[in-house]
Amino acid sequence: MKKSVLAMAIAASSVAFAGAAQAEVKIGFIGGFTGPIESLTPPIFDGARLAVKQINEQGGILDGQELAMPNADTTCSDASAASNAADRMVNTENVTAIVGALCTGATVAAANSAAIPGGVVMVSPASTAPAVTELDDNDLVFRTVPSDAYQGEILAKLMLEKGFDEVAVTFVNNDYGQGLADAFTTAFEAGGGTVAENLAHEDGRADYRSELGSLSSSGAETLVVLAYADGSGQTILRQAYESGAFTQYAGADGMVGDSLVGAVGADALEGMIATRPGSPELPGTEIFNQAAQEAGFDPSAVFAAQAYDAAFLLALAIEQNGSAEREGLSEALRSVSSAPGETILPGEWEKALELIAAGEEINYEGASGRHEFDDNGDVPGVVLEMAVEGGAFVGKGLIQD
Repeated sequence: MKKSVLAMAIAASSVAFAGAAQAEVKIGFIGGFTGPIESLTPPIFDGARLAVKQINEQGGILDGQELAMPNADTTCSDASAASNAADRMVNTENVTAIVGALCTGATVAAANSAAIPGGVVMVSPASTAPAVTELDDNDLVFRTVPSDAYQGEILAKLMLEKGFDEVAVTFVNNDYGQGLADAFTTAFEAGGGTVAENLAHEDGRADYRSELGSLSSSGAETLVVLAYADGSGQTILRQAYESGAFTQYAGADGMVGDSLVGAVGADALEGMIATRPGSPELPGTEIFNQAAQEAGFDPSAVFAAQAYDAAFLLALAIEQNGSAEREGLSEALRSVSSAPGETILPGEWEKALELIAAGEEINYEGASGRHEFDDNGDVPGVVLEMAVEGGAFVGKGLIQD
């Protein structure tokens, strides 16, 4: 009798556990928690988690199920780590979709090794290199940030407008650095400027004085560094300042972090010019800014708004798709992010639930802009001018093409 009661209790607890396991939908997050962007990743993750928190507070997903966000570290620079992170999300965590990766090389490795074979939609909030556009991805890889083909052009335009007609460029030797350098160089020279030296470098080294010698011998007094704030970019700027060879520095989104200023020195970088993807002045931007501040993180942190949008869009697509199955999700993602449809702003999960349940079309306008995905999963975007002033990066305004 006791054995029978015990068996029934075990069976009942097993059923309860199975029910609990089924009452959860997972969207994974993979990013560079360690490595050359480790100081940039936490607020990006916070942006995605804010979307998850709001969804769960407003009734959950798919008839009240909890939305969960397991995460894994890609290290940004290690393709094997990125592949392993994606494999865990796809095959162990059994996520429906993925926010990430952040660095382009990590996104490409994760997509090719696990997400595409597993039929899992990925939305990167930070992978800006043109290489993402070129993926043969079965319509599974998207991004909420514009391509560097655009950012490089805008950085070149900004510097020419500020009177810089000769620069030396060094870029981290990967898809991100190469793509950004190509776009910048093409636009800068087309606008009448001279790139006196254009030199690739490897990330993770302790000494770049040889490369800096080649760059400074070009005669250019302005150094453009297209790399990462916690990696080679930091070391190059510190050693460049120590050499006294350059009078002005510039960079792009991977360099925009106050950790860079703290490590190199406020005096060394005062006046440094940079660009990063920005957010247009839309209703959703202010709503996100307030929610992020209440959640305890900086809404202006690079890619935080884009990560929020990636997570919220994926959740909307899952709800629209009607299940946690992976099949059909990319089509649903395109549906909820495009006109026509009732406008959904950041945080308006309950409104979205009601409209989807009623069979109405919706159109999400997010924290970082409108995300009308093209055939390659790319979006148009805006670029924000940044400068180091008073020991920190500050926004100087949106740059229009």
